Amino acid sequence: MNIHNASIAVSAVRKEQYPNTGMKEFAFVGRSNVGKSSLINKLLNRKSLARVSAKPGKTATINFYNIDDTIFFVDLPGYGYAARSRDEIESWGKMIEDYLHSRKELVQTILLVDSRHKPTQDDILMLEWIRNYHENAIVIATKTDKLKKRELESNLELIWKTLGLGENDILVPFSIMDDEGKLTVWDMINLMCQRNDG
Repeated sequence: MNIHNASIAVSAVRKEQYPNTGMKEFAFVGRSNVGKSSLINKLLNRKSLARVSAKPGKTATINFYNIDDTIFFVDLPGYGYAARSRDEIESWGKMIEDYLHSRKELVQTILLVDSRHKPTQDDILMLEWIRNYHENAIVIATKTDKLKKRELESNLELIWKTLGLGENDILVPFSIMDDEGKLTVWDMINLMCQRNDG
């Protein structure tokens, strides 16, 4: 798979707009401003393929990134940002739920949490949903470069306990400032693609 051959294929708000190629999809979900777009850019060695915003709650569509006509990365709208109207929040919630509930091409939903903070109730609820549809949970702890090593170790332990992760689950520390976590995420994706083919 040539990761340099990547482009945004669709920005969707309804099921009818989803790609119909049948390619496998890996969805990234998490709170607003947790770093989903930055993570996608890092994984693809790109600076601005996925639109990064300093303003939380900016992504209001489901963005499908075509990687070498092989897989899609799917950037879901961030949740948990209160400074939006109730109608907007409800419509975004339905958008995410419709995708996660009905998408047969979805191989894995990957939860992103901020390594600096204890997971929120929204994160816990999202992980419970992931467990209903996937064999195990994969969680990426972002922004690890903003913590000292000792802080990071204790925070990762707190994340593990708060989310109730178990022996079959995976927690990956990730930083866009270096390559921490990047190869681990790609190894997981490649392995899941192989298993899915089998």
